[in-house]
Amino acid sequence: MKILNLYACLGGNRYKWGEEHQITAVELDPELARMYQERFPNDTVIVADAHQYLLDHYKEYDFVWSSPPCPTHSRIQTSLKDRELFKPCYPDMKLYEEILFLEQFFNGKYCVENVIPYYTPLIPGHKRDRHIYWTNFNLPKVLSTRSESIGGLNEHKRLEKFHDYKCKAGIGGYRDVLRNLVDYEAGKTILDTAMGIIKSQNVNQSVLF
Repeated sequence: MKILNLYACLGGNRYKWGEEHQITAVELDPELARMYQERFPNDTVIVADAHQYLLDHYKEYDFVWSSPPCPTHSRIQTSLKDRELFKPCYPDMKLYEEILFLEQFFNGKYCVENVIPYYTPLIPGHKRDRHIYWTNFNLPKVLSTRSESIGGLNEHKRLEKFHDYKCKAGIGGYRDVLRNLVDYEAGKTILDTAMGIIKSQNVNQSVLF
C-alpha cells in the first residue's frame, strides 16, 4: 500500500507500520527529516510544506496520515498559568482545510490527527486520550493499552521510554517534539483498521466484477 505520512516529525505514528508499505514522509524541518530518515531508512523522506504537498500529490496514495501543527489549537492557549509564555493567536485553519479537502477529493482512506482543542471542534472527530482523529472510517473505542505520562519531573526521560526513542543532546525543543508524537500502538491500530477496510473493499470489487 502507498502511504503518505504528512508532518512526519520523528514518525511516532509510523513506528509499528512495518516495512511492507511504500511510505513517503513529508517534514518541513530539515533536522527532523534527517532524524526520521535515520529511524526509517526505507521510507522516502521529502523536506517540503506538507500542506502544499498534499494538494499536489494526493492522487498518488492509498492512505494519508496528517498531523498538522497543534500549538494554536491546544488547550494551553487558554491556560492562565501559561499566558506569559504563549501569546494568543488565531487557530491555524489548515487543519480543517485538510479535513475538508480529503473528505471531498481523496478516494483512499485518511486520518488527520491533532490535540483535543480548547474549543468545540468545527468538524466532529473521534476523541481518544489526548488526541482527536478525523477519519473516513470508524475507529475502535480503544486505540492503545499503553498509558502516557505527561508533565512533572523527568518528563523527557519518561517520554523517551514511552516512544522508544532516545533524543540526541542538543536538539532544540526535543521535549515538545516527544510530547507531540502519537503513541505507536495507536498509530498501528488506526492503520490496521484502515487496511482491513481497504482489503475488504478490494475483495468486494473482485467479486462484483
